[in-house]
Amino acid sequence: MDDIIQENKNIFLDLAKTNIKREGLDALLDYLQKTDFFTAPASTRYHSNYSGGLCKHSLNVFERFVKILKSEYSEEWQQHFSLESATIVALFHDLCKVDTYVQDYKNVKQNGIWVQVPYFTTNDKLPYGHGEKSVYIVNGFMRLTREEAMCINWHMGEYDMRAKGGVSLSDIYYKFPHAFMLHIADNMATYLDETIS
Repeated sequence: MDDIIQENKNIFLDLAKTNIKREGLDALLDYLQKTDFFTAPASTRYHSNYSGGLCKHSLNVFERFVKILKSEYSEEWQQHFSLESATIVALFHDLCKVDTYVQDYKNVKQNGIWVQVPYFTTNDKLPYGHGEKSVYIVNGFMRLTREEAMCINWHMGEYDMRAKGGVSLSDIYYKFPHAFMLHIADNMATYLDETIS
């Protein structure tokens, strides 16, 4: 497992350094390497809920997002949304999960015997929200464009608690269709590419 985590980390860092030329990237990547980003799960109970799942999920979202952009705009897709922007929003959309999941143990009966098994639980030290927290973290190191910020901020779509409170996602997605495309890429990665351990 450690080899896979290291391989995904190398792929992530290479993609970021190759595709993003924006000031502040090095500081953001240094920050990520001091956190649990590369070893954290993507969730506690659902998709990629294993060590290294968060980084792998981010890579899956990048692949899905580029495929969606190509499908929508053909090979000229970068005239509509740059490779740099696509890389930023896909790789950094879930930074809100950094240093949030902790491993604990629970008692489970296996073959009639109680045993302790590990599981992930949540201890969010900065409960700032989801998409908005990711925007906040990225903007602390590297300036996002308005469209990039909207993509990251609204990538959860109807699963975002703010949408349940009356925010009009249709208004957001009509104005920022790439945010909708990132939401679709996130869902495709979650439900088609990833597993629950």
